[in-house]
Amino acid sequence: MATTVDPRPTITAALVRRLVDTQFPEWAGLPLTLLEPGGSDHVIYRLGEQLTVRLPRHAGAIGQAAKELRWLPRLAPHLPLAIPSPVAVGEPGFGYPWRWAVSRWLEGEVATVEALADSSAAAVQLAEFLVALQRYTPDGVRALRSRDGLTGQSLESRDRSTRDAIAKVGDVFDITAMTDLWDTALKTPGWDHPPVWFHGDFHTGNLLTLDGRLHAVIDFGGLGIGDPACDLTIAYTLMSAGSRAAFRAALGVDDATWMRGRGWALTTGLNAYTSYAAVNPVIATQTSRQINEALIG
Repeated sequence: MATTVDPRPTITAALVRRLVDTQFPEWAGLPLTLLEPGGSDHVIYRLGEQLTVRLPRHAGAIGQAAKELRWLPRLAPHLPLAIPSPVAVGEPGFGYPWRWAVSRWLEGEVATVEALADSSAAAVQLAEFLVALQRYTPDGVRALRSRDGLTGQSLESRDRSTRDAIAKVGDVFDITAMTDLWDTALKTPGWDHPPVWFHGDFHTGNLLTLDGRLHAVIDFGGLGIGDPACDLTIAYTLMSAGSRAAFRAALGVDDATWMRGRGWALTTGLNAYTSYAAVNPVIATQTSRQINEALIG
């Protein structure tokens, strides 16, 4: 009888201790504290008071350490909110198969809908962050897309999985409204401007607040160059109708990009809902709101 092998490595404090102490002896002995809940892509430990260690949980996240080490120090001076400051990239070892990251500790709490949904000021801050990100134009930006894995996905590439998800959740959400939104998003004209930077995973869980105010944007694993519509997902994970209008006005986004953004909010919300809602009521609540807000527009 065939058995299924879990491709995800087992990550323990003992393993992380050995990796850190062997590869970075200057940090040997600094206390390690597991951060819970961790992300879906990484196991995260705090290392001493000033550092964090992030180890990919699965193969889909293995390029993030090198990408962030290369680009985040270049982007940081141009952005109005704090972003992670990579320090080093560790190598595989002791049975752990992938590269891993060490970054500076960022203070803050994960942003919440309860605190910020109705804040037009926060919405404008997020728009200003995206505008600043899109304005950063290093030399050879077009060549970078293919060379450095910065192309991202397209809505079209998610068509089959999105329609399958719509069929699965038709008893929870309005199947006709979801299908109409998805069809419209796919038919909307694509990005016809020069390619710009996008975060790629711009949602509430990747924002930090400090003293009740937006402070930092984290998790740049989806960083890329091209159509920035995917970053409009934040309008549906965090904002209400009023703050969403302020966000759109400050961003100056055109109708086609806004519609593609609604499509991104729908497809990512459906993916998370069908993957986690049955086992995680928090994600069920968050993604239900995201889907319903995307349908509202």
